[in-house]
Amino acid sequence: MGDVLAIAEQRDGEIRPVANEVVTVAAAVAEGLGGTAHALLLGGVGVGEKAGDLGSFGAEVVRVSEDPALEGDVPETHAAVIAKVASSHGYSAVLFAATAIGKDLAPRVAALIDAPLASDVTHLEADGGRLVGIRPIYGGKAMARIGFEASPAVLSLRPNAFGTKGSRADGRIEPFTAAIPHSVRTRIVDFQAAQSGSVDVSDASVIVSGGRGMKGPEHWSLLEDLQSALGPGTALGASRAVVDAGWRPHGEQVGQTGKTVAPRLYFAVGISGAIQHLAGMRTSQTIVAINKDPAAPIFTVADYGIVGDAFEVLPRLTAEIAALCEGG
Repeated sequence: MGDVLAIAEQRDGEIRPVANEVVTVAAAVAEGLGGTAHALLLGGVGVGEKAGDLGSFGAEVVRVSEDPALEGDVPETHAAVIAKVASSHGYSAVLFAATAIGKDLAPRVAALIDAPLASDVTHLEADGGRLVGIRPIYGGKAMARIGFEASPAVLSLRPNAFGTKGSRADGRIEPFTAAIPHSVRTRIVDFQAAQSGSVDVSDASVIVSGGRGMKGPEHWSLLEDLQSALGPGTALGASRAVVDAGWRPHGEQVGQTGKTVAPRLYFAVGISGAIQHLAGMRTSQTIVAINKDPAAPIFTVADYGIVGDAFEVLPRLTAEIAALCEGG
């Protein structure tokens, strides 16, 4: 059977955009394997109200379980339920988003069902009835082509690396009662959300990142002005050095020890381009680098590079972008 299961990630009862991307990939791969795409949505009471929307991205069946025990992101509970569904329906693959939640759940599920795992996959296809993926290795210096001998394969997909595509799938809802494990040893005691109105770098289509070249948190307003000019869907990012210095919150960190991103457009301002940072953003579709050092490593991956003082370049760049957006 070539059916593929997409894990639909939700937050506070709202299906996250990255879930649509995972379902899109599941539909494309399932078609190549001669099967169909199914989606699995877990959460508290009411989470299934918008489950049918997943059909517009290719899910023929959307399995939904609503239970107070599934509220929040308790990995033990969710992993146990997902593993039960994955192992009892003969899926060829189980797909997660490579978000903080997905990276936590995917290896747990793989271990529970004794399945192979590939994380942070940037390309996935069915080749001759066989699942083949591509993922970065060695800090993004090389790309590995991977195949799977066992089934189901468990994979996490890098957000924004695939995109979404509309479909005419039924999106048939199948409610079920999940078997909640009784031996759960963790519980959610508090959840601190990001500041109101901010866009998570993992979800953003455009990211404006700053590094030590910004010289201090007091200059971040220059990046915020550019963010505002670029419009909704734009997030602020930061290098590890900036986060370690306490200039910006850890949630904005892009890189090997932060978040891996693949937006349509990535601005690297005052970032030299250490290999750890490049590993987290080099798969961005278009990269614009601004740095005073013409030999900065960031220019080796940039599509467009500006050699100059960020404090002079940013105001002019922001003004030009704002004028274009107003004129458009």
